[in-house]
Order: sequence, then C-alpha cells, then structure tokens
Amino acid sequence: MDEHRYLTRVHWNAGGGSGTSGYRAYHRDHTIAVAGKGTILASSDPSFRGDATRYNPEELLVASLSSCHMLWYLHLCATNGVTVVEYTDDAVGTMVPDPDGAGHFERVELRPRVTVADGSSRERAFALHEKAHHMCFIARSVNFPVEIRASVTQRAI
Repeated sequence: MDEHRYLTRVHWNAGGGSGTSGYRAYHRDHTIAVAGKGTILASSDPSFRGDATRYNPEELLVASLSSCHMLWYLHLCATNGVTVVEYTDDAVGTMVPDPDGAGHFERVELRPRVTVADGSSRERAFALHEKAHHMCFIARSVNFPVEIRASVTQRAI
C-alpha cells in the first residue's frame, strides 16, 4: 500500500477576548476542517471548561475507532457473502487521569449490533469482527485495548 496523507486544519482564536492570559480567560471552542468538506465545531470536554454542544477530541477518537471498524467489517462482509442490512455501534471510551494532571485512554469498547439478511451466516458475520479489528488502521495505531462486544441478529429482507 502506498503512503496516505491526511491534511486537516484546526483553528482557534481569542474571539476578541484576552486569549490565554489565564486558565479561565480563554474559550476552548475551535474548528476542525478538511478542504472541500464541512467544518466540525469542536471544543474540549465540559470537564475541561469546554462547550458540551460541540464535539470534543475524546469523542472524535472513539468515533474514529467505531467508524474504521464498521467500514472494514462491511467490506469483509461484502467480500465473504454476508449481507448486512443494519449496523449500529454504541461505542464507549474510558479515559483515566494521570498523577501529573494529564490523562490517557484506558480502553475503548465497540458494541456493534449487526443485522444480517435471512440466508446469511450469523456465525460468519460474527467471526468477521475479529478480522475487521485486525484490519482497522485506527485500532492498530492506538496504545490501549479496543475490545469488540458484537451481537448479530438475522432478519428477512
């Protein structure tokens, strides 16, 4: 595989305020943009003086893991004769504080609920989660466990 590069722009400004003159003096709102795509309104987690109506980096990390797993999973199902008709993941990331005031993700749990068409193998559908996890670029890049707690149901289409 050739090298892939991803260009993003994160932008913050003081918005007429006093900037970082003090910890409580500056807002955490910022934007994340990629050329030709919509802008993501972001902030820090409300625990860190952020705006709860905006996405925070921790949520985006968990969402990236979930999305990467799903996209690999759907690909593997398509190439292995499993017809998926619905996929929902209510992923949960757990971050813990460090003694120095920083923090780190302890783990992320993906909880995909997959519905396959009648005639598709539930067993094969379930097993493909392991391969998807192995193939996910994001999961392979983080330094904490990403656990998969999948369920597969069958539905006639």
